[in-house]
Amino acid sequence: MIEIELDGKKVEVAEGSTVMHAAEKVGTYIPHFCYHKKLSIAASCRMCLVDIEKAPKPMPACATPVAQGMIVRTKSDKAVKAQQSVMEFLLINHPLDCPICDQGGECQLQDLAVGYGGTKSRYEEEKRVVAPKDVGPLISMQEMSRCIHCTRCVRFGQEVAGVMELGMSHRGEHAEIETMVGQTIDSELSGNMIDLCPVGALTSKPFRYSARTWELSRRKSVSPHDSTGANLIVQVKNAQVLRVVPLENEAVNECWIADRDRFSYEALNSAERLTAPMLKQGGEWKTVDWQTALEYVANGLTQVQVEHGAASIGLLASPHSTLEELHLAAALMKGLGSSNIDSRLRHAEFAAPEGVRYLGTSIASLSELQSVLVVGSSLRKDHPLFAQRIRQAARKGCVVSSLQEQAQDWAMPVTNRLLADATVWVQALADVAAAVAAEKNVAAPAAGTASAVAKAIAQSLLSGERKAVLLGNAAAHHAKASSLLALANWIGAQTGASVGYLTEAANTVGAQLAGALPGAAGLNAAQMLGGGLKAVLLLNNEPEFDSAAGAKARAGLSTADMVVSLSPFKANMDVADVLLPIAPFTETSGSFVNAEGRLQSFHAVVKPLAETRPAWKVLRVLANLLDVEGFEFESSQQVLLAVPGVQASPQGPMVEAGRLSNATRAGIDLAAAQTKPVTAAIYQLDGLVRRSSSLQMTADAKLTAQEVVA
Repeated sequence: MIEIELDGKKVEVAEGSTVMHAAEKVGTYIPHFCYHKKLSIAASCRMCLVDIEKAPKPMPACATPVAQGMIVRTKSDKAVKAQQSVMEFLLINHPLDCPICDQGGECQLQDLAVGYGGTKSRYEEEKRVVAPKDVGPLISMQEMSRCIHCTRCVRFGQEVAGVMELGMSHRGEHAEIETMVGQTIDSELSGNMIDLCPVGALTSKPFRYSARTWELSRRKSVSPHDSTGANLIVQVKNAQVLRVVPLENEAVNECWIADRDRFSYEALNSAERLTAPMLKQGGEWKTVDWQTALEYVANGLTQVQVEHGAASIGLLASPHSTLEELHLAAALMKGLGSSNIDSRLRHAEFAAPEGVRYLGTSIASLSELQSVLVVGSSLRKDHPLFAQRIRQAARKGCVVSSLQEQAQDWAMPVTNRLLADATVWVQALADVAAAVAAEKNVAAPAAGTASAVAKAIAQSLLSGERKAVLLGNAAAHHAKASSLLALANWIGAQTGASVGYLTEAANTVGAQLAGALPGAAGLNAAQMLGGGLKAVLLLNNEPEFDSAAGAKARAGLSTADMVVSLSPFKANMDVADVLLPIAPFTETSGSFVNAEGRLQSFHAVVKPLAETRPAWKVLRVLANLLDVEGFEFESSQQVLLAVPGVQASPQGPMVEAGRLSNATRAGIDLAAAQTKPVTAAIYQLDGLVRRSSSLQMTADAKLTAQEVVA
């Protein structure tokens, strides 16, 4: 450790730290623009100049390493005058358009100009003007004259997103930030550039001119999309969600969110929202009250139960539903005497899991891996924030290996690519296991040929201390998913690597915990969608887009006497008989369990729209009408504590230790699979992203709604 004196205080910091780090440690604020704790040092804005004893001139705090005995003054006349001079230069060309700037009220330049800016400018020449640029549907670059060339956006692209989409062209007063040759910004993390911009040069195109920042209420929430469980701040005006930004949580999403977390809120205000219960009568949809709709559903289920038995009733639940909703859905089916419930809508194999499948390690540990093998994942698009963490590990030397059907750009160096048709992934992984066995001189778990790539993967997993084998969405949805897990577990045991699933949805882990899986005699999702049921409840999903059956789901559902769709949107109208409007994540309280098994609860940030009701309340009332016992809940918190595997703790409800396990006793079947796994494209994952108009205009949205694994 090195001791320095900062504004008269003794500070101990690690060797190699900068003056800025020392200031942060003692809570001393040094004004800055280009510095950001997650980005490399640029020292381009010079706003953080400080007075260092014996230094001939003020030095930038962000780029000056500490030295033993160094004496630093951040508020001396020398430092303050230097900072005021820098501010004068920054404001020379900056337009005076704060009253119409979306950044107004949360602008670093605006804040610091109050403290360090002059009352008038000595600059009398014309201000420079930078032409606006169109870089896609998410980021507005209409006012690039505001840019102060801090290069945060450029460094973010290079270092965090992995794609340098912005750069600085020209020199001097002609310098400007732009994409090369008029390209668009297409990174799945691009919206973070808006947060990083310290002025109003990069702003949100969907939010543009919607509200002033001080008019917005700020409320915490959790992302309902992929399994990261990114923490959000949802900003609301007049009971309407107008903006979503990240809430910093180093253990989960750091200070970043994916674009689908940021912009999917547009769906909440779309014309496709279902605002009242509807019944199909004589082929036409008619709006009814809740009492009429729920009694119709209860009577219909009772009639089917009497005429065809409880086994003819089934429920398909989305893994994007909350833990409380999934628990009540499972309890309702059990109360009716049916075991037909499933949330594994895109799966092709439905073996009963021996534990709750999860990541197998912490999310934060992904940033520190030294070697990783990713099996069957479009990593960058399926899990943008997990990819970002592994990208950081790769920058530190992590050896990244993959087993895929075809090579993809993960925006990081992938050292070893094992490419194989998805139907023979089990054999390809067996080849890696054979290579590990040869290296360790032990018997292989299955017959395999150690190819050069398989040997390289084996050697990378056998070296280092922190390593992981991660099974992606396509591996989870594979027709031989159990064989892939068995092989991954063997490789993990031999190499000391953790083994786990990246898991597809916000509550894939929670759905298993809540028991949203078929009982011993129950039908799985594929069987239910294949027809044969007389009554089907669809909880927050659209089988045509959310299941492996795809368009064939319509034929399977058309054989039922009654299909009930519980959704925030006018969904399933071609197959449903009843539409019940349930609240999206912003209008209900609930909990999600992310990939690592972290239980995160959230509250509603706005009141339910029109006649919309939280799904847990709808299921509770429906159960009461059906005389199902055990549904005397007054709050979602009561429901949460009734979920098996959830325990109360001083820190709040959490998943019981020992419930999470990727162990399996399944054998290894090397025969080729008959079908390829089905996964969702990045902006087809769920009903919210599918209805976000801005996300659907991106380059990634040109992918089909359901794509066969890449």
